[in-house]
Amino acid sequence: MHRLFQFRKLGWALLLSLFLSVLCFSLFIGSPAKAQKTLIIATEPAFPPFEFQGSNGELVGFDIDLLKEIGKAAGFQVQFQSMQFDGIIPALQAKTVDAAVSGITITAERQQAVDFSRPYFKAGLAIAVKSDNQDITSLESLQNKRVAVQIGTTGALEAKKILGAKIRTFDNAPLSLQELLNGNVDAVINDAPVTLYAIKENNLKGLKITSQLLTEEYYGIPTAKGSPNLDDINRGLTVILNNGTYEQIYRKWFNAQPPQLPESTSIDKSTNSVNAITIILSAIPTLLKGVLVTLYLTILCGILGMIAGSLIGIARLSPATPLRWATIAYIDFLRGTPLLVQILMIYFGIPALLQGFGIQFSLSPFVAAVMALSLNSAAYIAEIVRGGIQSIEKGQTEAAQSLGLGAVETMRYVIFPQALRRMLPPLANEFITLLKDTSLASVIGYQELLQEGRLIIANNYRSFEIFATVAVIYLALTLLSARAFGFLETWMNPVNKSLKRG
Repeated sequence: MHRLFQFRKLGWALLLSLFLSVLCFSLFIGSPAKAQKTLIIATEPAFPPFEFQGSNGELVGFDIDLLKEIGKAAGFQVQFQSMQFDGIIPALQAKTVDAAVSGITITAERQQAVDFSRPYFKAGLAIAVKSDNQDITSLESLQNKRVAVQIGTTGALEAKKILGAKIRTFDNAPLSLQELLNGNVDAVINDAPVTLYAIKENNLKGLKITSQLLTEEYYGIPTAKGSPNLDDINRGLTVILNNGTYEQIYRKWFNAQPPQLPESTSIDKSTNSVNAITIILSAIPTLLKGVLVTLYLTILCGILGMIAGSLIGIARLSPATPLRWATIAYIDFLRGTPLLVQILMIYFGIPALLQGFGIQFSLSPFVAAVMALSLNSAAYIAEIVRGGIQSIEKGQTEAAQSLGLGAVETMRYVIFPQALRRMLPPLANEFITLLKDTSLASVIGYQELLQEGRLIIANNYRSFEIFATVAVIYLALTLLSARAFGFLETWMNPVNKSLKRG
């Protein structure tokens, strides 16, 4: 028995020793000295061939390969985070990402907001036009023309210099090229390599770029001001430029010999500090123009949505089965799909579909925004109307019929006026929602309040001050709308009217 006890003690000692050995070995292997840091890299994956989604959903492109090799050379890992282009520099300023790569041109304005690596790509702007267009060959020939650009890019800055140009601003390059294909603009100003790749790989028949490059630019990798990661990125970039890795990546994506790149750019980095109050005051006139556009769009779509929604809501209660099922399908589709998708489908999808059948058709951003917002609002208002009508007691209908009123007269003079008072609170909510949903029209270049704010940020990179001002303006508009509907609800209350008569 004593020997058995000693044997068990020896066995437990051996197991404990083995466990401690494995633990020490794992700690040694995974020690902090051997761990690599990970940099979060912001990118906009709609800029082929620099960054885009591959067939399996993974990010691919020249910039993606470049950053991975820079990370290997400098001893850090990369994790890519997708975001819109005009949000990249604000994200760097807020330090929510460590660096960015998205074909970002080194400019004096951007150098005031972020720090750039040494140049890694030589590019230039080009004008894309329809293949049969022989008139547009330079910036001067774009005077008084319709031009599409991507927000926050150097192409957008160049377009602003053109006299009389009507500029349409979009979130990414593919949308601006689609605008040209649909015939809504005369030209697109964008980076030459990206436009050439899109025309070649995406089979954009009927488009070409002019032979003359507008500018000579250099792309850089931006980081937050004073970021310690910039030295690591520059070190890794220098290594792959010298050991031939950069040339391999360049040949893979462009099938050409890479040009010589300078170690730095001769751009003036002088800064002019402007306080927040000055930034806000200078932005107010432009934002107020956006307020007028937003209010006009909201009121117009609210009226159209109310008319269509009332008719659909009444039809929803029809005894005719085909009509009832048609309204149900309409309501379910419009409420079951995102409004943003509906706007894009109406503005880009329908013209592209009809042109595929040889029918020349296009919509202005205003018409497309009104159609999408009105149709979407009508679906929600239809359910509000249906609920309001069904909340009225059946005895009201029977009493009206006993007086000889027909179905239409009963609905017009008896049921609907009473239902309208009960529908006012949900209708107020729908109006406020519509007021805020107008901001989605910015995706098709319609310059309402939010789009005006984004255009300002694209120039001064003061995102907090501008977005805070936009938020306060929206808050003021919604509060005023709520008060207006509250007053209307009180005015229409029959109890209050009887008290005033008494």
